[in-house]
Amino acid sequence: MLARSLLLLLAFNLMPVQAQEIPCSEKIPVVGVVKGLSDDELMEVVQRQTFRFFWHYGHPVSGLARERSDTVRCDFYWDYINEAENEPNLSKGTFGPDACAIGGTGFGILATIVAVERKWISREAAVDRLTMIADFLNKADCYHGIYPHFMDGKTGKTIPFGRLDDGSDIVETSYLMMGFLCARQYFNQDNLKEKYLSKRINEMWQAANWNWHAQNPEHTFFWHWSPENGFDMNFPVYGYNEALITYILSASSPTHPISKQPYLKNWATVPSFKNGKSYYGIKLPLSNFDLGGPLFFEQYTFMGIDPHGLSDEFGIDYLEQCVNHTLINRAYCLDNPKKFKGYGEKCWGLTAGDSVKGYVAHNPADDRGVIQPTAALSSMPFTPQYSMQALRYFYEEKGDKIWTPYGFVDGFSDHHSWVAKSHLAIDQGPIVVMIENYRTGLIWKLFMQIPEVQGGLKRLDFKASQGL
Repeated sequence: MLARSLLLLLAFNLMPVQAQEIPCSEKIPVVGVVKGLSDDELMEVVQRQTFRFFWHYGHPVSGLARERSDTVRCDFYWDYINEAENEPNLSKGTFGPDACAIGGTGFGILATIVAVERKWISREAAVDRLTMIADFLNKADCYHGIYPHFMDGKTGKTIPFGRLDDGSDIVETSYLMMGFLCARQYFNQDNLKEKYLSKRINEMWQAANWNWHAQNPEHTFFWHWSPENGFDMNFPVYGYNEALITYILSASSPTHPISKQPYLKNWATVPSFKNGKSYYGIKLPLSNFDLGGPLFFEQYTFMGIDPHGLSDEFGIDYLEQCVNHTLINRAYCLDNPKKFKGYGEKCWGLTAGDSVKGYVAHNPADDRGVIQPTAALSSMPFTPQYSMQALRYFYEEKGDKIWTPYGFVDGFSDHHSWVAKSHLAIDQGPIVVMIENYRTGLIWKLFMQIPEVQGGLKRLDFKASQGL
């Protein structure tokens, strides 16, 4: 039945991709909407087609993950920062097809491991692609071993994210390293190609000076550093949010680890860390956001870190945090206080992504009637029944509008009669990886076995059921 369903999907009402796909000797076919698939078949189809974003749409020179499948840049981040500081908006405009995402590349590396394990591509082809990326990054811009947020995939030059944000981004680099370290753990065969890839990964890993971002008397852990402006952006990695993995990997470094003081000062003891309130009868342990904030808080870090049995010295159960935040987000969508059309048991999930006007960190406190498919689908390990219900609805009932050769579009709104014409690396990657973690735990098992990661967790006084 699947063989008969192979389509070119030319009838989809979507803007054509604006950049050339990377030449691939191993092609992943495009599948249209097929009714009546089992849950396993459906997850397989969605994971595989979503992976095409990284495999076929990777940058042809570097192999890096392009930031998005369209080229319009919309900076919700700068909107918020500049509104707070009453400054004019910065760095607006268009990136173009060479704009690549460092964090999104890390997510794509994790997805590539899944692709090999599921035999969508060969092991050798994956190693060749990851080596291509690692060799390119070895010569690309980095600052004390830390990479920028966005990079030109053709030249390796930094694409500034703002006037003061034109250098290193320690959070995006942590996502990149999460991917590469997991690849080192997986591609460990005794042959020249895999040994060379491991060597390249170790060079990047050992060069990354995480402690550079915390070398100050106050132990502030800064998100950005600029070669022209230093730490003038003054933006700490302040919790709770998507950056827990940044602290863990920064503490895991074999050459430049941070001490525990930045973690305590900026994260685990700050007012924005704990919550403790109940919403819709569900307790939320962490986050100063009412109702928990966008769902990517529970997805980026926990692509690699297994929350099962994970706790800290403050008594936080991280699986409870992940599950409850997701349940609250869904309960809010079912309650639907703003009465947006389309919300319901099968259609839920608020997180950052493209919106009717620009890029928005959608969450219950900033609900604009836009659903991001990645929100529910990347929550599969935490709410499998509800996420599968959403997956089947998105695919079977809305597939004619939102299903594409790169998986689901980034967002849609029934209320506004709007469908995004874009796919984002940071939203596509978690779909592949988190569905796999639900199915087999593959990435969790690999990442939690990494010796340096075990050391970082111990340094920050975490307890975990895997690896420690």
